Amino acid sequence: MANVSFYPIGTVGEKWGDAEKAAWFASTQIKRSYQDNVVTPLKAMESQLAELGLNVVQYGALSIDPARYPLFAVKSASFDPKKITVLVTGGVHGYETSGVHGALAFLANNAAHYAERVNLVVAVCVSPWGYETINRWNPKAIDPNRSFYANSPAEESAALMALVASIPQGFDVHVDLHETTDSDEDEFRPALAARDGKDFIPGTIPDGFYAVGDTENPQDAFQKAIIDGVSKVTHIAPADDKGEIIGSTVVQHGVINYPLKALGLCSSVTGCIYNTTTEVYPDSPSATPAECNLAQVAAITSAIDYVLALN
Repeated sequence: MANVSFYPIGTVGEKWGDAEKAAWFASTQIKRSYQDNVVTPLKAMESQLAELGLNVVQYGALSIDPARYPLFAVKSASFDPKKITVLVTGGVHGYETSGVHGALAFLANNAAHYAERVNLVVAVCVSPWGYETINRWNPKAIDPNRSFYANSPAEESAALMALVASIPQGFDVHVDLHETTDSDEDEFRPALAARDGKDFIPGTIPDGFYAVGDTENPQDAFQKAIIDGVSKVTHIAPADDKGEIIGSTVVQHGVINYPLKALGLCSSVTGCIYNTTTEVYPDSPSATPAECNLAQVAAITSAIDYVLALN
């Protein structure tokens, strides 16, 4: 079924140019505060984190308003080559709320358990403008989570890649925190189709948590450990009648795989062996915002615990 929903910007069948992108940007609105909701809580725990040997560092800022949108990460003050190194990323898609607040919750409540056991880097909110406007794209109508490659057109992605490159010993684990929301079907996928001059074909949103592994490096046992951990907190998304989740084959309960590097996804950014993308469903009638945050924390801790047990 083609052109079921026509997006109000652009001409059917034609890619957006600068005028359409400017019209889209003009339609966006600030709906919440990155400074109040993210920066202030992060700064409030700065001394607590410092006692654990974790520093809050600024690794960049968005050019649209550098003072409003500084980019912060929490990282180990020193890196021990004998320990595994873990990256946690939240808010690559700024509208995916539990990714950001799950990362903050992990730092507030769980970092103390791991600070002496692993080298840690947590980028709490990769796309702060997207967080404030509750948007998937950045101000240039670019998806940061399709932009993790050399000479990236998304400054959010480029800044995170530079942060990753600054850690010389590399990474062993990466947990990239995301959500799949009803607005994916209502807004973001129709906008994507319009931007690219393609037909919009509706899909379905799975009810529950699922994880995305790497087609080239699936690490099934690692993904299962994450699903097992999260299932103690919230429900896991079932496969649809085609045996799929969002159009991809379910390879085990609650897990699908994507070609991460080919798609320019954030979870490919380190090239590490153990990586996963979490997908929480915040619009489920069976889940609360607090439960969604806890599901993200459970994914992080389950991933770290699995790899620690191997070493």
